Amino acid sequence: MKIDLTGKNALVGGSSRGIGRAIAVQMALSGANVTVVARSEGLLQDLVHELDISKGQHHQYIVTDYSDFEKYRKQVDTYFQNNRVDILVNNTQGPSAGSSLEKATEDYQQAFDLLFKTVQYTTHAALEQMMKNKWGRIINVASISVKQPLSYLALSNTIRAAVVTWGKTLATDVGPSGITVNSVLTGYFDTERIEQLNQKKAEQLGIAEKEVRHDMEQQVPVKRIGLPEEYGFLATFLASEQAAYITGTAIPIDGGLLKSI
Repeated sequence: MKIDLTGKNALVGGSSRGIGRAIAVQMALSGANVTVVARSEGLLQDLVHELDISKGQHHQYIVTDYSDFEKYRKQVDTYFQNNRVDILVNNTQGPSAGSSLEKATEDYQQAFDLLFKTVQYTTHAALEQMMKNKWGRIINVASISVKQPLSYLALSNTIRAAVVTWGKTLATDVGPSGITVNSVLTGYFDTERIEQLNQKKAEQLGIAEKEVRHDMEQQVPVKRIGLPEEYGFLATFLASEQAAYITGTAIPIDGGLLKSI
């Protein structure tokens, strides 16, 4: 499928590594001007220099820490004073792993600030121009744990579910203005984050990490963990004109299921 995002401006969160990076790369290959966001300036600089510019794209980056909401809010305000965003990919680092018995009220508040408040605030800032232009794409990177909670991800289970239901509500409100809102319920993809979670799960179950990974692979229909670039294909499709009638969805995606796109 030929997807052309030439002239569109994309803001991609959590994009120095893994899924976010893959999305940024694919959107740039499709012609978008991409702003990448993460905590590591060195990794962001490297990525900006690697992104495709064959269609005259201009790429930039923002160094931020999503866990510091007040600082993040000020950076968002400054950014939108001089930038228009047509495609917003809401993606942050995940909260700490742990069961519901291990987490205190303060932990849930911090997770709410990290996973929900940043998403809602950035989206609200982007919507002003999207509404004026009668076009926009909002993509929330969520988790398959929204459908089936994972015992060692109590914080993520709880707050990401709120993001998904908020996204469905928002889709109804902004759809008449040509704006789509979709959440991708991420399954198992080969990233640093999955390695960290596998280590936590292995400790919890008292087994080797390779056993955790093997069990994970067996749960995927194609019996392998997905590649980040495959995720990038889906996100880029959701950002395209071809996806104009896909909105308000929560798309569950496991590794290896995107090769046909």
